[in-house]
Amino acid sequence: MAGKSGPSPARLTFGKKLRAVRRAKDMTLEDLAETSGLNWSYISQVESGHRNIAVDNMWKLAQGVGMELKDLL
Repeated sequence: MAGKSGPSPARLTFGKKLRAVRRAKDMTLEDLAETSGLNWSYISQVESGHRNIAVDNMWKLAQGVGMELKDLL
């Protein structure tokens, strides 16, 4: 989880962008969980900036919404 000062700007930026793309594609957290192979609860924590995500999982989420990782950064 995030430190005492809250989620880092990098986590918030990635999470907000991921959420915006997911919603624009009319995907639920469950839909993205299915396409990425990650748990919907984990994805929710990523989107809110409360999870420090590994690059491999960032790639899985980008693939899950049909994008290249570089386009989510």
